[in-house]
Amino acid sequence: MSLPVVSLGNNHSVCSSLFPEKINIGRSGSRPRPRTRTKDPNSWRRRKARGASGVRAALAEADVRPGAATPALLNSGKSNRNNSKIQVVGVRGDRTNDMQAEARAMVRAGNASVYSAQLLSMKYGSRPFKVLRRTFQILIGLGSFGFKLLLDQWNGQFDQNKRLRAVELRTIFTGLGPTFIKIGQGLSTRPDICPPEYLEELSELQDALPTFPNAEAFSCIEKELGLPLDSIYSSISPYPIAAASLGQVYKAKLKYSGQNVAVKVQRPGIEDAIGLDFYLIRGIGFLINEYVDIISSDVVALVDEFARRVYQELNYVQEGQNARRFKKLYADEEDVLVPDIFWDYTSAKVLTMEWIDGVKLNEQDTIERQGLKVLDLVNTGIQCSLRQLLEYGYFHADPHPGNLLATPEGKLAFIDFGMMSETPEEARFAIIGHVVHMVNRDYEAMARDYYALDFLSPDVDVSPIVPVLRDFFDDALNSTVSELNFKTLVDGLGAVFYQYPFNVPAYYALILRSLTVLEGLALNADPTFKVLAASYPYFAKRLLTDPNPYLRDALIELLFKDGKFRWNRLENLLVQGRKDKDFSTKDVLQPVMKLLLDPEGEELRTLVTKEAVRVTEAIILGTVIETYDSVPNFMRALASNGNSTGPLLLSDTERESMIELRRQVLRIWGILQNSNNFDPSLLQPILQILQQGEALSLGGRVIGGIAQRLAARFLQQVLRTPVTINSSTSKEDSQI
Repeated sequence: MSLPVVSLGNNHSVCSSLFPEKINIGRSGSRPRPRTRTKDPNSWRRRKARGASGVRAALAEADVRPGAATPALLNSGKSNRNNSKIQVVGVRGDRTNDMQAEARAMVRAGNASVYSAQLLSMKYGSRPFKVLRRTFQILIGLGSFGFKLLLDQWNGQFDQNKRLRAVELRTIFTGLGPTFIKIGQGLSTRPDICPPEYLEELSELQDALPTFPNAEAFSCIEKELGLPLDSIYSSISPYPIAAASLGQVYKAKLKYSGQNVAVKVQRPGIEDAIGLDFYLIRGIGFLINEYVDIISSDVVALVDEFARRVYQELNYVQEGQNARRFKKLYADEEDVLVPDIFWDYTSAKVLTMEWIDGVKLNEQDTIERQGLKVLDLVNTGIQCSLRQLLEYGYFHADPHPGNLLATPEGKLAFIDFGMMSETPEEARFAIIGHVVHMVNRDYEAMARDYYALDFLSPDVDVSPIVPVLRDFFDDALNSTVSELNFKTLVDGLGAVFYQYPFNVPAYYALILRSLTVLEGLALNADPTFKVLAASYPYFAKRLLTDPNPYLRDALIELLFKDGKFRWNRLENLLVQGRKDKDFSTKDVLQPVMKLLLDPEGEELRTLVTKEAVRVTEAIILGTVIETYDSVPNFMRALASNGNSTGPLLLSDTERESMIELRRQVLRIWGILQNSNNFDPSLLQPILQILQQGEALSLGGRVIGGIAQRLAARFLQQVLRTPVTINSSTSKEDSQI
């Protein structure tokens, strides 16, 4: 389907057979408009009126075929009446000019509204008829829904009709408009508030509102930027490319550079509509706090927090700054793309950003026709999401397939930065520790993690939660953690959160939703895909390389059990960790050595000393055993002096365990050596560390322990009294 394009001046028209229609709203034969604002504030309106009469046919270049190009759709911006003068940046990459342009955009957005419950009360308290009319609309929708819930309760069909009522609630929220769409989308990330059926249905809420007239959109652009439309763009699509609850998007071409851009314009009257709704909802919150005992949370505080987030979406300059920060943190990866912002053409209600040619990530057939693989893009999304959550803590808070694009070059483009969130630093490490406790099936520690994650207040007793976690995870983890379906995990945890007094922070719920969405996209391409398996390389790399004390303790907890080192787990961590492209052997070895030689690491040194003695013995005696097994039979008889058990007096179990340990250690060393960035010179700093006092003391203890162990073995050989050493490896060790 071809789309006509509005051309704003005849000097920039480019012929294209795809677009046989175009509207020229500049004067025929006129020179390009100057980029500075005229002294007469009304002269551009007169020119616009004259230009409208000069409509003529022409052709313009713009590829907006469905599935071939999608605008970088960002969230809505706030009212601004400060039409500060715009200066065009000649070189967009110039950092100084860019910062100056951003400052000018901030000035234009200086009058953008922020949420204030007091101001809303003053504004709508004097408009009773408007308030009553909207109250009546809301009561009809939500009142009928509440009455049906009561009927279900009385008829004993409450659980049976959950899915049906969830669908009805989604329909009601859509009909009530932008505020309730946003509320429904927010509830879809709160497993502590909504049952699973409601979570699934509300997660499908779309910003499905009709577009508003072009005349209003174009007038908004001119008013906000203080320039005639034809002095900014050489062409613009005659109707929106995309529309959402807070605004709509056009594709345009900048006049000064010829670059294609996405222009998002805020929906007229959206601030007033949202403000009225939050005024009413806040009033309901007071009633709930006063009369509904079953809800322990402060509903008014929750409404205020959510309203502040929605109001932030109504400031496009803030959204542009969100995109810039996101780009700085995550677009360093070669397979991640974040669009640039054009600050000179951005204000509180207008956002101009780089156009991204791409396909929505849920359009699998279109992506594959371009020679791309959905799974590769999903893996990129998973790794980026993990970095957002656990590395920098600044992440995209509106994850759905429409906000992720596959570019023709195979990059994953992130768009729509109106809602962002942050993970507290303590929580980032607590989440990784939580995964370690899950792997170890340490359900008491998992329950205690919810304090650190701020899921539970310190006065809540977690002991009743432990059996529930045990029942769920013992059933879910019947094979390995990496084979666990992520949606199964989220649904199970959601049921636990719903039954007990959890308060799930927004950051945690949103990242669970993000990974669930990515897994759902991947499952369409590969039914066997597991998001946890794809996440493991990142977790393994962080555990092995991050010097943070919390993660160092988590690694020790994972590798040691009952004073014994679990080599299977170290090997699996290395195998998984090296799959991460940022994995570094140097980053693995040095932090471990520093931790080992820390003045407070005596307990760890004791464990390591014992394990070093055991490993050295396994390497020496295992080499003897394997050498013995490789020689001809007649030579074995000479070496063993006719002893059927061989040259060493060992039980079969101990012999096999020793050989396996030796092989594991050699495999681990081989993994380190074969890492992409392995360099023998990286051992030099480690050798320097080993020359420190604690290291020399540790070395002496290891050598002494080895001497004692070998002496004991020698006496066993002389006295011929076999001693069995328990070296069994539990099944749990491989459950990662």
